[in-house]
Amino acid sequence: MHIGSSDDVSARYDARFARYTTAMRNEMPDRVPLRPFVAEFTGVHAGYTAQELAHDYQRAFEAACRCAADYDWDAVVANMVYVWTGLAQSLGLRYYAVPGIDIPANTGFQYREPSKDDAFMKADEYDALIDDPTGFLYNVWLPRVSTQLSPIGEPCTYKNNLALVKTSMAMMQYFTAFGPQVERLRRECGAVSAISGILKAPMDIIADKLRGYLGLVDDLFERRDKVVAACEALAPHLLHVARSTADPTGNVPIGFWMHRGGVPFVSPEIFKNIYWATLKPIIQELWAAGHQTLFYAEGNWDHHLESFAELPERSIVYHVDQGNLFKTRDVLGERFCLSGGLANTMLSLESPANVRRRVKEIIEGVAGNGGYIMDASAIIQNDAKVENLRAMTEATLEYGVYSRGHAAPPSLGGPRPKPEDAAGGVYLPNPPAEKPQPGECVAWSKKRAEIPEIQGDEAVCREVWQNIDALGNTFIWQMLLSF
Repeated sequence: MHIGSSDDVSARYDARFARYTTAMRNEMPDRVPLRPFVAEFTGVHAGYTAQELAHDYQRAFEAACRCAADYDWDAVVANMVYVWTGLAQSLGLRYYAVPGIDIPANTGFQYREPSKDDAFMKADEYDALIDDPTGFLYNVWLPRVSTQLSPIGEPCTYKNNLALVKTSMAMMQYFTAFGPQVERLRRECGAVSAISGILKAPMDIIADKLRGYLGLVDDLFERRDKVVAACEALAPHLLHVARSTADPTGNVPIGFWMHRGGVPFVSPEIFKNIYWATLKPIIQELWAAGHQTLFYAEGNWDHHLESFAELPERSIVYHVDQGNLFKTRDVLGERFCLSGGLANTMLSLESPANVRRRVKEIIEGVAGNGGYIMDASAIIQNDAKVENLRAMTEATLEYGVYSRGHAAPPSLGGPRPKPEDAAGGVYLPNPPAEKPQPGECVAWSKKRAEIPEIQGDEAVCREVWQNIDALGNTFIWQMLLSF
């Protein structure tokens, strides 16, 4: 890695942070920021296989730092090869194909969707999910997705107990390592950590991890009211995960991964009345709390751009994958920062000259007034050519410089909501008090009823109980969203 003096790196970081956050405010920085979401490509650059990146997160961290130091990128993800197979294997996740074991060593990790008959949630189990989402995940979902856990009602085993202890300790170890990694990116590479936190839409969760896509399609026609109620029940918990994992300063956005909630997977009517109706309040609550959301629009979401335009100005960054970048500019460009639009197939199959031409076309057509971040259309894997990533970088540095007479003076910090958009709790209230609340597994009121007498300070007892109980909540919801 090429590392300059600490003063040079610090100055570089400050300039990149100002550039990145200015663009996300939909304003004009000194030049177009570069924020490639590089996953297995980091291994190509650093000399690691996909297996090594997925099995050893320290190597994945190292590869991310090498890329950040060797390319003139403004912001990167601390580790875009996010699913650590050490954790996935400790629990024996059925839906995860491990590089080097289940698939070739230089193939990125894969998700296996179960058949409709083997879905991890059955069609008649919606009521249990709706009544207590956290309890359902622990009692029903987790044993079904794991080869190591015993179903509720069967004898508990050494294998069961060991798997839970190992996986929870592994998660703590892994998540704790991200703070030093973000600091290393800043201190050694002068690179901004691009996102913080995770969000998925309630209906996507049902399609991705519970019923599978085919099961969800059946349910949308055969038990639609249950799907709606389940999405409504999941929403406050997904909001809690997003808020509790977000950048506490509100300077970088929450990553929101959009999957199968739009055309052509579901009809426009289903999108509007189920997917969007239960997602929009989450985004509004996050914005009210000062958190911008990165809409990583995997696939083509052009049919729904007008719906996204309903959101408050600057509340999202909209990332274009297979959609029409110029149509997106026309519909959303005045309201939100845009990113992406450089097809991954170009980075894999075409020449550096063609990449340069496309970068110039994007900058001239979309980035003229600021509010645009250069990135590939989708996460960059190990089929991308090094020379094409360099061409993307160099062309952005050449064509993406704004006139000093028009660019605003550099300023720091992500966008903030207007006063009228900053009233939290009005878009998505918590469940009724008698229901399990977001962030808890067992309410203190239930635990208190098990204790005959407290001879000291009950407030201390309650605080410690709730803090430890929250870790159990973090574990199961991160298993659902992140792994």
